[in-house]
Parts: sequence; C-alpha cells; structure tokens
Amino acid sequence: RLNPMKPKVLLTEPIPNNLSQELAENVELTIGKRGFYNNEQNLVDDIAEFDGLISMLSNPVSSSVIKTGKNLKIIANYAVGYNNIDVHVASKLGVKVANTPDVLTESTADGIMALLLATARNIPQADRFVRDKLFNGWDPSGFLGMNLSGKTLGVVGLGRIGQAVSKRAKAFGMKTVYLNRNRLDKELERKLGVKYVPNFNDLASTCDILCLTCPLTDETHHLVNANTFKVMKSTSILINGARGPVVNEKDLVEALSNKSISAAGLDVYEFEPRLEEGLRELENCVLLPHIASATTEARSSMGELSTGAILTILTGKQYPCNFIN
Repeated sequence: RLNPMKPKVLLTEPIPNNLSQELAENVELTIGKRGFYNNEQNLVDDIAEFDGLISMLSNPVSSSVIKTGKNLKIIANYAVGYNNIDVHVASKLGVKVANTPDVLTESTADGIMALLLATARNIPQADRFVRDKLFNGWDPSGFLGMNLSGKTLGVVGLGRIGQAVSKRAKAFGMKTVYLNRNRLDKELERKLGVKYVPNFNDLASTCDILCLTCPLTDETHHLVNANTFKVMKSTSILINGARGPVVNEKDLVEALSNKSISAAGLDVYEFEPRLEEGLRELENCVLLPHIASATTEARSSMGELSTGAILTILTGKQYPCNFIN
C-alpha cells in the first residue's frame, strides 16, 4: 500500500493475555463481543474491511465468510483444531490459515486426565453430596468408583495429546491400546508402552475406559454411537476430549440411562453449547464447559502463536507461528 495505514485485524472475542506490544504497534485491532461472531452472518457482514482474522473454534469461518473477506490474508485460529474453517476455500483464494499446536498439549492432557479421574471416582457427585449437607460419616458403600491401576485405556487418536494422555495413564498403572489413522512406528509404540488395535469395535470392547482425542473428520463423525455402546463393557467409561460430534449424543444419553456403559465424562458436546435433552439430568455423567486446555500458560501461548501468525503475514517479519496451508 502506498498509504502506510495499519492493516486491520478482527479478534472475534476477548482472550486472556491477548495483546502483544508488537500487535498493538503494527495493526489496528477490533475486538468483538463474546459469542457475537459465532453467528456466521455477523462474520459475513463485518469481514470485508479486515486484513486478518483471529478466530475462535466456535466461529464458523465458512466459504461465504472467506469469499466475502476481499482483503483477508490470514486466518489465525485460536485452537489446535480448525474444523470450523473452510481451509480448502482459503487455500484456493490465497488466504493463509494458522493454528496453535503443541502449546496446549500438556494442559489438555492434564484436563482429560482430570476428567477421567473425576468420572471414575464420582468426584463432582461426592462434592455436591457434601455441599448439600448429606454427609453424615464414612460409608463403606458411598460413591464407589473404579481403580485405574491394571485397567485398559483405549485411545482413539494417538497424536500429541493422545500420547500425552497415554503417558499419564501409564503413571497410574494403566495399559493403553490405541487406534490411529496411521499406526505409530514400533519404536515409539515400545517407548510409550502402547498396543495398536486396528479395528474400532475391537478397541471399544477391549478397554475399560474409551478416551477420544481424535480430530473431527467425515470418518470420525458419530464414530461412537449405539453400536459402540453395545460392544463396550457395562462397567466401562467414555471420555470425550476431542470434538462433540465424534459422539452421537442421543445414543449416549440412552446408553447412560439404561446403564449400557457405567459413566461418561464430556468436555465437548455435539451441538455445543447446547446439550442433548436428558444429558444434564444424568448422574453418571461428568460435564465440563470445554476447559481441557484452560490453563493460564496454555492460553498465553495460544495468544502468542495466533498473533505471531497475523504479524508474520501482515508485516513480512517472522514470528513464532504454525501455518496449515
């Protein structure tokens, strides 16, 4: 541009530790209200004036949004996943897309492990019991849970996060079996102490805890459904730390209601933030508001990578970032 005006960037909603000094100096930043840009039409209406977009996973950055963004050069997703973005159209139109891998691996694995423990040991239910003044002394039958030591963890998606979860499970004395799009090499399997199971139903029927850490794709959409619950052990637990639509939530409600499986721990939901009817009322389900990666450190690093991608494209200087196209 002949006129040295600052490029315009839309950050769709406030994020913690969001503004680096470099970003403030190099771009004109607009910050949306929380949830406003979860509406696709709102993005379509506003995107044309912006050179860069920092989007949340909840923002539908569709082909219509990208095509309307005539000045758009970079979409930086404040997440590891990017199923909310039409990457094919972005690539076709020369718009770079970035995400935030690695920096939230450990925090997400911690969060998934916390969800697993809370579900296996009935922690939220027991907490409510005490708060409701129902605790009247030690009860040998009270809130009986599952020993993790000696149990089998079945992980679907043994990428960065899945591997980090398997390491934590190993420390608890668990065995890990896994299913992945591509099998890991034998040396890495040996190092992690994991066993490959090529068939999903075999994995689901074998494990005591089925843990989802896979991306959402056409192949994984509704991967877990009524047929899965039929082959799982009645004592088994489902943990979803992946994406909501990997599980058919209606089938899950039925399975939990009729005790086809013992319990479930969910951090994500099929129609997020809406829950399938009946799910909220189930006592054998632990429900978290999509917080597996919610640590101060992870959010700060996600902000650095997102703004780094914006600055790399809009200033021509190199900043820490990760492009997927």
